[in-house]
Amino acid sequence: MADERTKPPHNEASAVPAENSWPTLMKRDGDELFDHYRHVLEKLGNEKGLFGLIFNKSQNKFQDPAKLRRLIVDLIDKENWSVMSADVKGDAYEGLLEKNAQDVKTGAGQYFTPRPLIAGIVDVMAPKPGDTICDPACGTGGFFLAANEYIRHNPNMTRDEKRKLKESTFRGCELVQSTARLCAMNMMLHGIGGDELPLVVADSLAGDPGDRYEIVMTNPPFGKKSSTTIVADDGKVARETEIIERDDFWATTSNKQLNFLQHVKTLLKQKGRAAIVVPDNVLFEAAPARPSAASCCTSARFTPYCVCRPVCFMLKVSKPTFFSSTRDRPVKHRGRRSSGSTIYGRTSTSR
Repeated sequence: MADERTKPPHNEASAVPAENSWPTLMKRDGDELFDHYRHVLEKLGNEKGLFGLIFNKSQNKFQDPAKLRRLIVDLIDKENWSVMSADVKGDAYEGLLEKNAQDVKTGAGQYFTPRPLIAGIVDVMAPKPGDTICDPACGTGGFFLAANEYIRHNPNMTRDEKRKLKESTFRGCELVQSTARLCAMNMMLHGIGGDELPLVVADSLAGDPGDRYEIVMTNPPFGKKSSTTIVADDGKVARETEIIERDDFWATTSNKQLNFLQHVKTLLKQKGRAAIVVPDNVLFEAAPARPSAASCCTSARFTPYCVCRPVCFMLKVSKPTFFSSTRDRPVKHRGRRSSGSTIYGRTSTSR
């Protein structure tokens, strides 16, 4: 695509160094192509910005030079990828991600939030042009794509709002390098991103990044405790629990979901809003922080989207609200506390 955009009618300068450009692959064959392709991957992986993120630690998985040559010359080069709309390229890539997520052997599903769930959350949050949107556990970027699609269909967007939507609306953080690569490619193929890299590879819970957003939507990694595996000199394996201590957190705990809940609260601007997918143990099993977490909630509703019964948590800083759900245990009004807040509980069921 970078090579296509150097030609009419685009006539743009290529962001890819000339010695690693597409034509250098086209004119080689056999072992020479194999060696050059490997060097191209290494050099692009050392670049800064989007190229470095996408190509970092990438490897040549081909065993047969003839198949690599056929892919480059007969398949990829025959298409005009720049003319093809972002919707077509993006939908094709999303389809590959979803297919990979359905393969339980790869474990990819933990980074791929079901798109119907994302669409429902985005519809509830209703992002507007000009909003800044963050996902501190962005996975393959599903929330960004759905929010981008939702906003860009606004018929009253100005030129500046369209530019901001493309270049500076979204900000993501992802712990796993290979998953961040998928997210970067996904966003690029959907036409999202400018000169500034829209995501970073880092541990979101390590500290307060300092930036604040109108909207945070995220599906943080499940798992009750954070821990580190330690292998001793004698080969014995031990696990050491990681407790996150931050000045902006209301509770110190090793519970991942509660830590992400506290982190998201930090990320929000005044009157900001958030939607978080968490398992239902956040309010019922997190004893150290349970009172503080529950105090954020003025109402509750439980509606699962899969068999593991997670909870969808919606938070608004100035007026916190909570939505969660479970199909087999509907919520029932239980009365009011002395403070005036409403008490809700999950009822039993005949099933």
